[in-house]
Amino acid sequence: MASAISANRAELLAIATSVATEKMIDKSIVIEAMEEAIQKSARNRYGAENDIRAKLDPKTGDLRLWRVVEVVEEVEDYFKQVDLKQAEKLQPGAKVGDFIVDPLPPVDLGRIDAQSAKQVIFQKVRDAERERQYEEFKDRAGEVITGVIKSVEFGHVIVDLGRAEGVIRRDQQIPREAARVGERVRAWIMKVERQNRGPQIFLSRAHPEFMKKLFAQEVPEIYDGIIEIKAAARDPGSRAKIGVISRDSSIDPVGACVGMKGSRVQAVVQELQGEKIDIIPWSEDTATFIVNALQPATVSRVVIDEEESRIEVVVPDDQLSLAIGRRGQNVRLASQLTGSQIDIMTEQEALEKRQREFAERSKMFEDELDVDETLSQLLVAEGFTDLEEVAYIGMDELASIEGFDEELAEELQSRAGEALERRDAAYCEERRALGVEDGLAEIPHLTEAMLVTLGKAGIKTLDDLADLATDELIAKKRAEPRRREGSTPAAPRRPMREEDKGGVLGEYGLSEEQGNEIIMAARAHWFDDEPGASDNGEAADADTSQ
Repeated sequence: MASAISANRAELLAIATSVATEKMIDKSIVIEAMEEAIQKSARNRYGAENDIRAKLDPKTGDLRLWRVVEVVEEVEDYFKQVDLKQAEKLQPGAKVGDFIVDPLPPVDLGRIDAQSAKQVIFQKVRDAERERQYEEFKDRAGEVITGVIKSVEFGHVIVDLGRAEGVIRRDQQIPREAARVGERVRAWIMKVERQNRGPQIFLSRAHPEFMKKLFAQEVPEIYDGIIEIKAAARDPGSRAKIGVISRDSSIDPVGACVGMKGSRVQAVVQELQGEKIDIIPWSEDTATFIVNALQPATVSRVVIDEEESRIEVVVPDDQLSLAIGRRGQNVRLASQLTGSQIDIMTEQEALEKRQREFAERSKMFEDELDVDETLSQLLVAEGFTDLEEVAYIGMDELASIEGFDEELAEELQSRAGEALERRDAAYCEERRALGVEDGLAEIPHLTEAMLVTLGKAGIKTLDDLADLATDELIAKKRAEPRRREGSTPAAPRRPMREEDKGGVLGEYGLSEEQGNEIIMAARAHWFDDEPGASDNGEAADADTSQ
């Protein structure tokens, strides 16, 4: 009997050691799982109402089993309570209110109990393994990792990473790249999430960061920080652009990335399934960087609108198709690289646009200021684009224009002010027709034109405005490359998402600080309505600041 017990002890410890080694988890977790399984089996044998505990010695393999009972004067629950007389037999000196141990004989696990115990241990070990996997990978997002393709499920590639599994979702794969089970594959760890079914490790081969990491592996200067990849854009499997800069003036960043006879860039190209990569010198000057980014096309002129985050690029007529690229690829990648919306136009289109804008602005000044065509064209030629500029420019600056005098400048400013008042009156009438309440007109930074825009968006009361977040009010539309009519057809566009549409007043160029002031002013009446606000102004101020 003793030898049998000894064998059982050795077997339990051997199983615990084997499982802990195989799953790469702490042996104490396996021991704890075994104890929990034995407790569950003992409750099935002695009654689930009992508070039964088990303890397995991790060194000797000794197994102790007991139930915990409370010492009471009068027993009501025979499973969890014991009277003082019985308690004295179990533990001399026991007092009412004590919790004492009632030793139990070991249980022989039947077939059903053994299966149940196995399930408990399996679940506990699996949970520990998942936690170990998450702890191991949670801080590795942003790394490049190598694994073996395990399977392909519904277009998603499952990759065996050794101690865990990762997934390359369909949209993060290189198009037309064949995934074969058993092949080794490199990918970039996008993110690691803790989920009920275990940690989810999301991998990518299509992300620009994957290409940047590959260059860092192939180009020692990038790894050492001498050369930096400032921007990257990809059309996975087809073409990519990267902007590079060197911290050492003696090192050519483009040449270093290309390598001797193109060896370095070709290593990256092969990993990306033949994706063509344009390596571009990055520049602090946006216009210069745009010219470089649109290579191999030749650029005649770059006009930057910083407020709208848009760039207008003029190219010779014979360079239009090259600048736009196949299905708009070249200009799209250049837009992603610079983070700005790019409009491509030919010299002829640019000339026609300038002439059209010149005529429109001249006609506007002619009508609004009641001046002749010559004077209105002179204002446009001097760079004036709207009535506000004429009304609020310094008198000396306006009078200094050739052919102007102080009397004419004063008259023009007076007429511009009257025209603005007429325009505001028209907006005010339209705003009231839309049902926008007068309280909104008292909010700082809001003009009558803005109030009309708010009314058309269904924002007509202080509460409507107060419910908005600052981004919903002022955020500009996300920059995207645009193609002019008549140019080479671009690839089909996806429907614009809600976050791409920008804020309600995004077109007016309000700053974030101004947006915050507008929202807080709209919310001020909420605090005025609080009990005691009218009696204690200081308390109201304190609440508002919070």
